[in-house]
Amino acid sequence: MSTLQDAPPAARRLSLPVATLIGILALAAALGVGHLVAAFVGYTASPFIAVANYVVDHSPTGIVKWAERTLGTWDKPVLKLGLAVVLVLFALLAGQLSRRTPRAGQILVFVLGAAGVAAVYVRSDLGQVALLAPVAALVAGLAVFTWLHRIALSRESDHQGAALSRESAACGASRRKFLRAGVGVVAGSGVAAVVGQVAGTSSGAEDSRAAVGPLVPARTVPPLPADADFAKLGSPPFITPNGDFYRIDTALVVPQIRTEDWSLRIHGMVDREVTFSYADIRSRPLVERRVTLTCVSNEVGGPLISNASWIGVDLVDLLDQAGVQAGAEQMFATSVDGWTCGTPANAALDPQRGAMLAIGMNGEPLPVEHGFPARIVIPGLYGYVSATKWVESLEFTKWSDRQAYWLSRGWGEQAPIKTESRIDTPTGFARVPAGKVRLAGTAWAQHTGIAKVEVRLDQGSWLPATLSAEVSKDTWRMWWIELDVPPGTHQAFVRATDQDGYTQTENRADPVPDGATGWHSVSLDAS
Repeated sequence: MSTLQDAPPAARRLSLPVATLIGILALAAALGVGHLVAAFVGYTASPFIAVANYVVDHSPTGIVKWAERTLGTWDKPVLKLGLAVVLVLFALLAGQLSRRTPRAGQILVFVLGAAGVAAVYVRSDLGQVALLAPVAALVAGLAVFTWLHRIALSRESDHQGAALSRESAACGASRRKFLRAGVGVVAGSGVAAVVGQVAGTSSGAEDSRAAVGPLVPARTVPPLPADADFAKLGSPPFITPNGDFYRIDTALVVPQIRTEDWSLRIHGMVDREVTFSYADIRSRPLVERRVTLTCVSNEVGGPLISNASWIGVDLVDLLDQAGVQAGAEQMFATSVDGWTCGTPANAALDPQRGAMLAIGMNGEPLPVEHGFPARIVIPGLYGYVSATKWVESLEFTKWSDRQAYWLSRGWGEQAPIKTESRIDTPTGFARVPAGKVRLAGTAWAQHTGIAKVEVRLDQGSWLPATLSAEVSKDTWRMWWIELDVPPGTHQAFVRATDQDGYTQTENRADPVPDGATGWHSVSLDAS
């Protein structure tokens, strides 16, 4: 009696679970090997990370805006999860289409691998050697898919043939061979991924940061006055702790840079190109400034604003050494992760503006996630044009010559921070006792200064709030007030007036293209 062992290959057919498993195991092998190789040629060359970064960099502005508004700081985890789901679906499809012959699955595996290669190839922060990671992933995925498919097809043939001949020994041996191969792929992929993760993220950045030592500024800021904030009344603390400082990262992986590997290059429309090492910056007289940073994506009443005491050097001193030429319109900053930022050149060059190359934050070296070894801090401009973290290049150009990351996505060019205010307590829809109700919050008009804050209940009169001491025109200012709130549901509004006499408008505007406007309000339920 003939069996399927004797049948032509086209007659053999993998079971659905086995075909599915082959696709998943091939995906695991590809990702594991790619992650391992990336640890030695550039961590962000790991295919999964590279493709995710490509999605971030090339997503339409509307989708980016929706993700920031809807998901907040969860946008990157959701992206990773979504990408993982897509990859698994492709792996499942590759298995499904290869129940008789591996050809269709091999094509799909190749397409996925090629996408990883392309995602690495277009990264400006990765060299050609980084292509080894996605290429290794592609080869590993194809090899494992083909190998497991051959073993599984042999197993299925033995299984079906044994059913006809009552000879189960061959079936059992083939099953054990496939299981051993599958377990081996899982174990190998897991080990490769773990080794790649450990090797790729243990760059010594934290050790390098610890070795910087105390940062002692030659020019310090005055002590904070006792009434710099009203934290006991419900406002934020004047200085935001480093761990609470807001973050908006475009890349999925925080760059890990040692001081000995870092340098800053100033070039473009300059009289002479100059490069500074970390030691060059560290040995200069340091200056300390308190500056509030604000994200342009901050909605009215939003949390994307924080304040810190920065230590570094005056950026204009570094730029003077390069000799920025007349006609330069833009300081085009590039981060080590490839992110770019376009800053109005006149703001960077204005000695009264106080632009800094910061190496310290709140009395310690910059945290890695906030730009260690060095970042740009320019008061009075939204962060997307003024606050490049992990900065490595400053190129002076005209606006028409280069377009930075956010400018190419429709955001504004000059980006001065708008006068705004926020109610921090009570929170929206809070239940409060009728009678005297205390409200507290924050107002900001960086580089201009806050002159007054007013609050009103429903359609009543605007009442002046008590302001905290002004520490600097470049920092936020706290306020508080007590209102007589009768029983019922009410709406409390806040508005600020800056020291140029501008009172913020009640007209709501979207953050795109240059910052949100409108009065912040909270609903109060008094009983």
